[in-house]
Amino acid sequence: MNGVQGFLAASVISIQNSCFIYPACQNCFSRLILDSRRFNCLKCGCTGEAKDASYRYRLSLKIADTNDLFDITVFGSCLDPFFGVTAENLQRYIQDFSQLSGKTNTESSTRALVQAVETCFIGKRFIFGV
Repeated sequence: MNGVQGFLAASVISIQNSCFIYPACQNCFSRLILDSRRFNCLKCGCTGEAKDASYRYRLSLKIADTNDLFDITVFGSCLDPFFGVTAENLQRYIQDFSQLSGKTNTESSTRALVQAVETCFIGKRFIFGV
């Protein structure tokens, strides 16, 4: 976290989206544009092979303290302990599961992941650096 101004103890009310992992530029951490063979960063111009793209966690939450509601996004490796693996490894597991099950539609694995994340976070209290 760059420039933490303070800490906020709050409870997670909801998960704001079901996309917890994104292909990230190694230079600027922006979302990469992927096609079947290549990746491209629109922010810094970095390019490369799609198979070499790295992944990063992005968890958008609605949280509440005793007085207010907040929308907050938690990025990066600080989420590794909650998921038990790096974002890169989780992405690999999801891809391997899809290949083994013979499904190109990852809807069932995504639904299971969302349920697991909701169980882990919703209703729990955390301290956020803001």
